Amino acid sequence: MSDSPLDAERAHLAGLLEAIHRCVYFLDAADHRQAWPLSGEGLATHKKDVPLFESLAAMNERFAKLQDTLGAAMRHAALLAGERGDTFLRILAFYEKIAVIESIEEWQLCRTTRNLAAHDYETDYTEIAEHFNSLHTLIPHLYGTAGRFLRYCQGALGVMPDPGDFAGEFAAIVGPACSSLNPDA
Repeated sequence: MSDSPLDAERAHLAGLLEAIHRCVYFLDAADHRQAWPLSGEGLATHKKDVPLFESLAAMNERFAKLQDTLGAAMRHAALLAGERGDTFLRILAFYEKIAVIESIEEWQLCRTTRNLAAHDYETDYTEIAEHFNSLHTLIPHLYGTAGRFLRYCQGALGVMPDPGDFAGEFAAIVGPACSSLNPDA
C-alpha cells in the first residue's frame, strides 16, 4: 500500500528542510571567502579578479536560494499545521507570532536587499561593496530564522530534514537557535 497524502506532504517538507541545511552550508562557505567589510576601492582595484566576482555572485545567489527555500518550506509547513496560507504575508505574520522570524519587516528587508542585485546592474564599486556588505550583515538573520524554523518543524510537526546529511554543519553554523537539532550534541 502506498503512503498517504499526508505522509507524502511530510516527506516533501523533510526534503525542503534538507535543502535549507544545504543552502546554509554553501552560503556560509561563500561568505567566508571574503574579508569583510568590502570597500569600493578594493573592488575597483580588483575589478578583473574573476574568482573574487564569481565568489560574490555565488554569495548573492546562495543568499537568494536560502530565502526562497525558507519561504517555500514555511508555506508548506504552515499548510501542514492547518494555518491560513492564502497570502505569504499571512504566513509571515504566523511565523512572526510564534517567533520563527523576528519581524515581517526584517524578512522583507532581506528580500528587498537581495532583489536589488538581481535587478540592478551597478557599475559603481562603492555601491557594489555596500550591497554585499548589507547581504553579509543580513546573513545571521536568515540563519536564525532557519534554525528557529527547523526547531518549529521538529517540535510542532515532527518533521526532520531527510536524509540529514548536513545536520552537523547546519548546527555548527546556525548555532544556539538549533542546538537541539544537532544529532551529535
